[in-house]
Amino acid sequence: MPACSLPVQSIHFTIIASPKHDRFQRQSHRQDSVDLLIFIMLLTLTILTIWLFKHRRFRFLHETGLAMIYGVLVGVVLRYAIHVPRDISAATLNCHVNASPATLLVNISGRFYEYTLNGEISANVLDDVQDNEMLRKVTFDPEVFFNILLPPIIFHAGYSLKRRHFFLNMGSILAYAFMGTLVSCFVIGLLMYGFVTLMKHVGQLGEDFFFTDCLFFGAILSATDPVTVLAIFNELQVDVDLYALLFGESVLNDAVAVVLSSSIVAYQPQGDNSHTFEVMAVLKSLGVFLGVFSGSFALGTPLLDSLTVTRHVTKFTKLRDFQLLETALFFLMSWSTFLLAEACGFTGVVAVLFCGITQAHYTYNNLSPESQIRTKQLFELLNFLAENFIFSYMGLTLFTFQNHVFNPMFIIGAFVAVFIGRACNIYPLSFLLNLGRRNKIRSNFQHMMMFAGLRGAMTFALSIRDTATYARRMMFSTTLLVVFFTVWVCGGGTTQMLSCQRIRVGVDADQDNLVGITTKQESAWLFRIWYTFDHNYLKPILTHSGPPLTAVMPTCCAPLARCLTSPQAYEVRCLFFAPTPPAPTPPAAGRLASPAARPTPPSARSWTAS
Repeated sequence: MPACSLPVQSIHFTIIASPKHDRFQRQSHRQDSVDLLIFIMLLTLTILTIWLFKHRRFRFLHETGLAMIYGVLVGVVLRYAIHVPRDISAATLNCHVNASPATLLVNISGRFYEYTLNGEISANVLDDVQDNEMLRKVTFDPEVFFNILLPPIIFHAGYSLKRRHFFLNMGSILAYAFMGTLVSCFVIGLLMYGFVTLMKHVGQLGEDFFFTDCLFFGAILSATDPVTVLAIFNELQVDVDLYALLFGESVLNDAVAVVLSSSIVAYQPQGDNSHTFEVMAVLKSLGVFLGVFSGSFALGTPLLDSLTVTRHVTKFTKLRDFQLLETALFFLMSWSTFLLAEACGFTGVVAVLFCGITQAHYTYNNLSPESQIRTKQLFELLNFLAENFIFSYMGLTLFTFQNHVFNPMFIIGAFVAVFIGRACNIYPLSFLLNLGRRNKIRSNFQHMMMFAGLRGAMTFALSIRDTATYARRMMFSTTLLVVFFTVWVCGGGTTQMLSCQRIRVGVDADQDNLVGITTKQESAWLFRIWYTFDHNYLKPILTHSGPPLTAVMPTCCAPLARCLTSPQAYEVRCLFFAPTPPAPTPPAAGRLASPAARPTPPSARSWTAS
């Protein structure tokens, strides 16, 4: 705890004391209830308006845009129409400490009181904070977004993934997600550094703004979230390849943007100047990127994550007889993957994304039919509520956040940089990918992907996580405007853009099975190896599907194979892989069919995959 006897640096702090502690606690509890009620009413209004829009088939504005509009309106009311003065007595004292402490122990007339740091506020809004506590309380801790609201959104993206079309376009999706995000980050960062340098020359920059800050801004703006576009795509049944490319890119590049922003923050050269270029610091940041991403990915893979417990419990026990317990275990273990990654110093977003993909691929097959329906509906509901809550909060913070920094030149530069960065991502990579693709990415697909590069929940969460410096506050304020514009204008114009580009709609995702078969035969050798390994070993180990391990493992491993193979696997084998009996021939007159003609099921060792 800091002591006031350290003559190092003078800071001022205000002690706000209430003469009646019980009364203050009751008022605080009522205020918290009012704040939560505001967000509940925002979500309720959004749901009712969504129903009206769907009933009228109005696609110009999506539910996320509605949530933002309602948030803006409520923010205006809270900012300018409602003032709740507090019954307090305030005293401003002077203390000499090294830096702003997180916790203070204050001796007032022989009694010790503990005060915690809520955050930094500027002097010109001090009176507003003291007179209106509601504005301060509706501002959530940024960790709430990362630990509570983001996990169900990211998990649902992986859990609801249409894996067939996703894996058929895996190479292109990885190129857009990794190479495209890196290109977009550096293009936006370089352009913004040029605008920042120009702002310094004309005197429109209040404090320091370094190149690493510009790169961080480029990383958070590279996280696309076309939830509005994808909802319209799903409703109109747009071409499945376009849907898979856009959805796959948005899912993976969120994870890449999170790890990339963390790597840029980890850039720390030796010496006093922490913003100079140094090769070793760059290599260290690259190592952080690779280490964090690979570690987070490992925690979401089938054999290394905490969900292996869930898969084996659901496989070898009768937990499926109690659907409520089964669903609860599935939910808790899925969330624990995110928290485990964060606790280990990795990125929970990456871990929970691949957790959702592997859960849908493996554990889902072990669940009872009732739990399969329940888990899908549960995570769909959580995704809907969390996503709309975040977009409502975006609109609210436009007026309730106390430290906005709106700079017109920086805002103009951000919009220009976002447009150019997206173009440098889509068009050059599409040209290179078309050199090796049989199913080319047509120009109208590229224009649609360029148009659909919306910014959303992940961009907002990354920008609000740190608003301590002047540069971060300016980035946060500008990010809000970028999100508003892309959701309202680009998201609202999706239907018109589809019509303008003549992209076909009303396509059944499962109508062309021959395409999947052909692409499987022509797929890369690495994918074929993985598919064989997954089908012969991972699925039998983790689920009831696939061939029994006794049929694919060496004879020396027979005891282990029998231990890891569930009885249901043999039942499935006999049901689906028994040879089809020949068509019966009419018996001759006066004769009966011979019992020897009945087919005998194959033994475990003679089973072969079809």
